[in-house]
Amino acid sequence: MTIGRVLKRLQPEFPDLTLSKIRYLESEGLVCPERRESGLRRFTEDDLERLRYVLSAQRDRFWPLKVIKDALDRMDRGLEPDKPTAVPPDSSRGAPPAAALPTAEELRRRRSVRLSAAELREQSGLDAASYATLKAYGLFAVDAAGRHGADDVDIARQCAALASFGLEARHLRLFRVAADREIGLTEQILEPVRRRRARGAEGGDPDEVQAELLAHTIALHVALVRAGLERRR
Repeated sequence: MTIGRVLKRLQPEFPDLTLSKIRYLESEGLVCPERRESGLRRFTEDDLERLRYVLSAQRDRFWPLKVIKDALDRMDRGLEPDKPTAVPPDSSRGAPPAAALPTAEELRRRRSVRLSAAELREQSGLDAASYATLKAYGLFAVDAAGRHGADDVDIARQCAALASFGLEARHLRLFRVAADREIGLTEQILEPVRRRRARGAEGGDPDEVQAELLAHTIALHVALVRAGLERRR
């Protein structure tokens, strides 16, 4: 989106917003749109939501820019600035509620997250021993800087939820093995798509194809397990 389009999208909610205000927030580092070779700004939907967060924090909470910057920094690293760090337990089981199956669009839209081991444990509720064992079993790993990404946050949260049902790291290792097999199968499908894209030929976007494949394989896995459990009742 151009800066004018962003203004048009946000003005119904923030009538006093101007182009100058958006440029000022950019100059303060609160939003960082891409720049084309011509110098024109190119805003994404994530940039728009970031601006909406900033403007809402100023209007509704009277936060100064420094506080907003700190909140955005936590959000960029996968932390929740205004919510409890641990997932609230379900009162009937003592476990976090199950997440709904993600759509292809949700699977493609990944936030940039870089968490330390301590921050990952804080977000997921994993204790240090469980974290170390799960990492040793290859359920998640750190990058070159020793940080965890967004996928590791999701993995850690689900491992913590399953632990409340008595599943230990040695049980969850089976999911790593199954995932590796699915990765290999998915790569067989994606490789030709990527080659066609690299040659400039027509075809699906590799990221979109990957997201759709993930959504279908997740749904198939759930359906197969559910059907198997129903047959054993």
